[in-house]
Amino acid sequence: MGTSTWNEDDSNVYRRLAPVAVPERARQLATLATLLPYSPDEAFTCVELGSGEGLLSHTVALAFPNARVIALDGSESMRSATGSRLAGFGERAEVASFDLDDNTWLGRVDEADVVLSSLAIHHLDDRAKQRLYSEIGRRSSERACLLIADLVEPATPQVTDLFAATWDESVGRAAEGVGDDSLFRLFQDTKWNHFRWPDPVDQPSRLAAQLRWLESAGFGVADCFWLEAGHAIYGGYKRIADSGIPFSDAVRAVSHVLAT
Repeated sequence: MGTSTWNEDDSNVYRRLAPVAVPERARQLATLATLLPYSPDEAFTCVELGSGEGLLSHTVALAFPNARVIALDGSESMRSATGSRLAGFGERAEVASFDLDDNTWLGRVDEADVVLSSLAIHHLDDRAKQRLYSEIGRRSSERACLLIADLVEPATPQVTDLFAATWDESVGRAAEGVGDDSLFRLFQDTKWNHFRWPDPVDQPSRLAAQLRWLESAGFGVADCFWLEAGHAIYGGYKRIADSGIPFSDAVRAVSHVLAT
């Protein structure tokens, strides 16, 4: 669903579905936190585009106690949920409205050290993605990284079928794990599987192309770090850094976040 057509009913459905519809949700959150090129005690500014319920921003604020987090989302109910999650971090956390299709928010990434996005950028077409990556590359700090968790376009019809089937399988397994088969039925009834029921306002792009765009935008080290059921974690870095947090520490932070 595109950002221009998203409404609060969609937000409500997403909140119900996300625990099972986002493949390996906890692992994705921990992976993104582990990929941040900063030590636990470093100070940096992180901007999240499309914060949803605030799980990722919460994870970053918890795992990096000197980080400042700016969470942006277009949904009032999502911003409210994120604000509740981040309230305990005081001035280190900010929640604000934005429209991905409107560039007036881009000043938020000026001198940002981290830009994160989860399941938002696929609403932009190829040209808009390239412009976005270029703007973030131009505006962010010299040590910045841009990390994205999102749908990617299949290369062939065979891969489309694979992504559709493995996403269905992932959701079914997750719904069984939480003991609620109705969530898999909701996933099917709402035709949430883009690879099985394409929605023209959703416009995922080829992964290889996006890595080229990231490099052209100034993120010289660009790669894919995880891929399952048509969902990838990918991004780029302006510099190579040897700092970060262990994956085990990120997993503990995510476990705390998901339990609250």
